[in-house]
Amino acid sequence: MSNSNTTEFSNPSTFILLGIPGLQGVHVWISIPFCTMYVITILGNFTILYIVKREPSLHEPMYYFLCMLAITDLVLSTSTLPTMLSIFWFNSREINFSTCLTQMYFVHCFSAIESGIYVAMALDRYVAICHPLRHSTILTNCVVAKIALAVVLRGAVLALPYPILARQWPYCRTNIIPHTHCEHMPVVKLACADISISSYYGLFALISRIGLDVLFITVSYTQILRAIFRLPSKDARLKTFGTCSSHLCAILTFYIPGLFSSLTTRFANNLPLYFHVFIGNLYLLLPPMLNPIIYGVRTQQIRARLLRLFPHKGTEVVSFGSGSQSKSCVKLSGDIVLVPA
Repeated sequence: MSNSNTTEFSNPSTFILLGIPGLQGVHVWISIPFCTMYVITILGNFTILYIVKREPSLHEPMYYFLCMLAITDLVLSTSTLPTMLSIFWFNSREINFSTCLTQMYFVHCFSAIESGIYVAMALDRYVAICHPLRHSTILTNCVVAKIALAVVLRGAVLALPYPILARQWPYCRTNIIPHTHCEHMPVVKLACADISISSYYGLFALISRIGLDVLFITVSYTQILRAIFRLPSKDARLKTFGTCSSHLCAILTFYIPGLFSSLTTRFANNLPLYFHVFIGNLYLLLPPMLNPIIYGVRTQQIRARLLRLFPHKGTEVVSFGSGSQSKSCVKLSGDIVLVPA
């Protein structure tokens, strides 16, 4: 392994991940917030899945998409973070060539799936606000399943050329990847060939995934805002807009770091390498951690169910009725939320 840095080779059996270049001396300290983020991601997303599964009143399109988002976040963070932590904690830098390409595929596949889920959630908000009386007839379980399948298939197909193109290039310079995981551009830049096809496809996939999705979300929310501003009272407008606030926060935490990371990797070559790597890691770790927090705090039904699972001082839960008509009032900070028992 000592000669792997300089010896010429073709199609290496392993790559060497540097971690965060220039910050190797503080890898252990960097691992603390990264590990904390991963623990919060695991606990938060599994909590969302548990609550939606246990609560029949949450078996609606919005929460089905939220469960898809939770599963996607778990896979996306798990596909990269164990590799990072093995570098930070055990200095385990080697990664098999095929494993590297598989990791690359998972990162891009589930990033595309997550983007598609945000589009599906925007569609759900549009139907719920602009066509409330037809919501249940438009977004039936069958339609939701078809949307979910389309989102998954699109992500799988869009990500497939990344490892296929990367595998065909000859790697005869070095096998050292200046990153914490097998990101597309840092890997193909090691090839001793014209990688224009890989670069152009990456840009095409970025436009297809982020550009078109953001455009569709923008159109949806333009229609939503027009419907909200037509409501008669300010309270009604604020209450209706509040149902979209968690979705909008999740969109911002996903697209802004993702777009910034992709553009700086391609065009901002004057920035320090550790900055590119750090931003790329935040893009993969921040949204999966923040999504369950955003939806847990901003969604009344999930917040109320959490309070019933973990009652604390200052929270009062009162049940009344019996059988299928049983209800509970959860009093929190002056608000009363009615949820099924």
